[in-house]
Amino acid sequence: MPIGDTAVIRSRRVLLPDGERPADVLVRAGKIEQVAPHGALPVGDRQLTDLGEVALLPGLVDTHVHVNEPGRTDWEGFASATKAAAAGGVTTIVDMPLNSVPPTTTLAGLDAKRKAADGRAWVDLGFWGGAVPGNTGDLEPLHRAGAFGFKSFLAPSGVDEFPHLATPADLESALAEQARIGALAIIHAEDPAVLAAAPQVPGTHYRDFLASRPDDAEAAAVAALLAAARRTGARVHVLHVSSAAVLPLLRRARAEGVDVTAETCPHYLTLAAEDVPDGDTAFKCCPPIRDESNRDLLWQALADGEFAAVVSDHSPSTPDLKLLARHGGSGDFAAAWGGIASLQLGLPAVWTEARRRGHTLADVVRWMSAGPAALVGLTGTKGAVAPGHDADLVAFDPDGELTVRAERLHHKNPVTPYAGRTLTGLVRRTWLRGRPVDPDGAPHGRQLVRP
Repeated sequence: MPIGDTAVIRSRRVLLPDGERPADVLVRAGKIEQVAPHGALPVGDRQLTDLGEVALLPGLVDTHVHVNEPGRTDWEGFASATKAAAAGGVTTIVDMPLNSVPPTTTLAGLDAKRKAADGRAWVDLGFWGGAVPGNTGDLEPLHRAGAFGFKSFLAPSGVDEFPHLATPADLESALAEQARIGALAIIHAEDPAVLAAAPQVPGTHYRDFLASRPDDAEAAAVAALLAAARRTGARVHVLHVSSAAVLPLLRRARAEGVDVTAETCPHYLTLAAEDVPDGDTAFKCCPPIRDESNRDLLWQALADGEFAAVVSDHSPSTPDLKLLARHGGSGDFAAAWGGIASLQLGLPAVWTEARRRGHTLADVVRWMSAGPAALVGLTGTKGAVAPGHDADLVAFDPDGELTVRAERLHHKNPVTPYAGRTLTGLVRRTWLRGRPVDPDGAPHGRQLVRP
């Protein structure tokens, strides 16, 4: 549908901000102009797409994606990542400041990202900056240039060009500056001292790797972060919570007035340590996938509204760095690159488990679309089927089934822990500002800046 045309998209299952109901959605010039009762809008010469019982969702917003371009484009690039996003119903991503080279810790780094992404994005995208030791003076210029906030690590990041905030003074300085400029601080929270004291046993047994990244590492780091947030007044967001041990800390801090939010990820909600085969390093991530009992506690917290978002933490690498045993690698969890590739699969993965637990599509939309949009200030343009919003829409068959074949995904490298699994829910079509996204056609994604 060319820009400027009008169209009606009709479904008996439209996920609206106030719930699910049959409706017509009028799209004009890339925006949702009107939502009307099902069958109420005259079609005339407008293009009509009648989805029947296939659900119409707002496009997902994924605020935690490692694209890796420039510098490590063989891991993932803007073209492959955004095609995968669209195929998975994600219409907006926010790119992490690593593992690209250069990292997005300076204006030059942000400019390199923008140039690399120009004309190569099939969905809309924005960029996080990075807060690392010594770049406090770069944060305000990056924020003014439209970075959505700043990521920091409290433990080594895994790449030398993005060092962690190794001392309390480093963390205090970074948070104080972000509080001053009104920026959101997003934090990878694991405590390096706890990690160093944990047993480090190399090899193919997942249980050994899990023991090397204990719950206490997350809890200690979150406690230190919250203490620093109290002192500085910074707004902080805890990334990829894998351990339920941090939940009481977050509850207490919120009750005390600390401005803190948190997220979790599809792999923590849908996978469990008991099911990880020895040597299958596609499952390795940091912090790690934990036990079923822990997963149940994360689901309870999600149901209770304790997480602001469910986002992918899509962090792929080349197969050789994953050391996959089935590809001839050692299968050594200690040595393999830690990261889950799931950008295209988050929606069906979460829906499969959510439906099993009695949740609705409206819940999933709140967790994966409206919530992340609100986190980064995009409420009003993204994350809802509502008048005035971008017509970023997804036709989703909640009863369809997908057997995952890694080699058929748009991810640059065919490595995912979901390989071979049968998931419930199929993305039938994705629209970006009213135009169907065609992975074989021209890209029309736009670069976004912080509102």
